Amino acid sequence: METVGILGGSFNPVHIGHMMVASYLVEWGYVDKVWLTLSPLNPLKEGYELLPDIKRLQMLTIAARGAEKIDICDIELTMPRPSYTINTLDLLAERFPDTRFRLVIGSDNWRIFDQWREPQRILDNYGVLVYLRPGYPVNDDGTAGMEIVHAPMADISSTMVREAIAKGRDMNYFLPAGVYQYIRENKLYQRKERK
Repeated sequence: METVGILGGSFNPVHIGHMMVASYLVEWGYVDKVWLTLSPLNPLKEGYELLPDIKRLQMLTIAARGAEKIDICDIELTMPRPSYTINTLDLLAERFPDTRFRLVIGSDNWRIFDQWREPQRILDNYGVLVYLRPGYPVNDDGTAGMEIVHAPMADISSTMVREAIAKGRDMNYFLPAGVYQYIRENKLYQRKERK
């Protein structure tokens, strides 16, 4: 049975940190494939300026171009909002009964995992791969269904990338090939002039 890691996020924008984690999970044998799963709205995040779904999906598509074992999943765009991870996993399991799904989250999210909808059922039915993020150490306390992934850490965030682009900084090497060009061509994340 093929194992697919579900790495969800708003990807506003997708950056090299996301792609490094996805690649590491595949190349180091944690999963057979990773599906970058675009979230329309995170129930635990305030409504910061989110690009339209179609633009974020286009950036993901550009980012995953040529990656054999990294795919894009847009299932949450057709689901009721706000989207809850347990509902996404259940729907994927129903649609792909011959695939085992494992949730992939950062250690920052693991710290608040108990606030998620049905966290125990996620652990019991799917399992959670937790990759370390700078400033969010995690101890392996033997939680059943949770596994720590020691992927290389990149102290980069979508927020930092958006803010840098708004200030006119060149973010070409912080983003997957082609994504920065798409952002520039579409004039995304540029600071709006005040009148």
